[in-house]
Amino acid sequence: MSVKCQVIIEAMDKLAPRYLAEDWDNVGLLAGSPAQEINGIMVCLDVTEQVVDTAIANGVNMIIAHHPLIFKPLTHLRTDSAPGKLLTKVIKADLAVLCAHTNLDIANGGVNDVLARKLQLENIGPLTNSYREQLVKLVVFVPTEQVGQVQAAITQAGAGHIGNYSHSTFRTEGVGTFLPASGTNPFIGETGKLAQVPEFRLETILPAKISNRVIKAMLKSHPYEEVAYDLYPLNNSGRELGLGRIGHLAEKVCLADFARAVKQSLGLSQIRLSGDLKQLIHKVAVCGGSGAGLIKRAAFMGADALITGDLKYHEAQDALALGIAVIDAGHYATEAPVVEAVIEYLRECSAAGRWSVDFYADQFGRDVFQVVL
Repeated sequence: MSVKCQVIIEAMDKLAPRYLAEDWDNVGLLAGSPAQEINGIMVCLDVTEQVVDTAIANGVNMIIAHHPLIFKPLTHLRTDSAPGKLLTKVIKADLAVLCAHTNLDIANGGVNDVLARKLQLENIGPLTNSYREQLVKLVVFVPTEQVGQVQAAITQAGAGHIGNYSHSTFRTEGVGTFLPASGTNPFIGETGKLAQVPEFRLETILPAKISNRVIKAMLKSHPYEEVAYDLYPLNNSGRELGLGRIGHLAEKVCLADFARAVKQSLGLSQIRLSGDLKQLIHKVAVCGGSGAGLIKRAAFMGADALITGDLKYHEAQDALALGIAVIDAGHYATEAPVVEAVIEYLRECSAAGRWSVDFYADQFGRDVFQVVL
């Protein structure tokens, strides 16, 4: 059985929430309809004509890409231009196209986490802090026998995450009282009679951004007609997220050996770097794609090296002056590992939701630059 496009959108929003995206970015469903039935998904970095043709040939009707299909506002749609030709093909084939760009860069489990893990960094944390979660506390009163189902519903909706722990809640026993008025259909008690019911006060913490989703799940699972619950703003903040990651190597290694390890890990034929080849590298910053703007931040955070792509001559000079080595592993190579990670995540969602969907990774994606030896 196929699955609605909206279900895929919601799954991707859990992995890479759209509110994490930079203001200048264009993310989310950029073509198609949330009501479409999806039976095949192709994941890629770029929506190219070859990707679209392959999707059509394989009966795939949804593409999930990292780089936006539409980035700047369109003033026209002409089929004699490359963008117009591609968009026309997408529309004619009734393809849904969802893009997760800077939100996937910033998100836990996104581009930079995948890159940091691939390079075997430890104690990984954000390199920058562009987003800090605002937390709220949800308190709901539930009959004793139904507290388990309500707890399951709210935690599955995303509540109760504290650090690396999930399903975190607290219960307090008590007695709830209520008097059902005429015209009500109480789950417990009788109309016109005061009821005293053993209940639990169930409470948990959640990001304010997902409060509507969690409350919806709570109301759906709760047995009462009128549910008593409170939502409190909290002064303590949740996770800090941002572009890039910083972590440590298990052991110190010289820059030359570290660069060779990066080259091998990312399957590269060559690599560019700037720095003293004998310098010992221990603390490492990474930023998939174009991260030269984070050189000063990485140096300030004490990184010995920054791995990214698209480095320019004067940016490498700046890094030398700051005493930090830079490794240009290429825009494509530093982002490409996330494709399989997204597919793995969606397969887990598919198994849990019993989707009948086929998944494909873009087999034609490659760096647009070639090396002539």
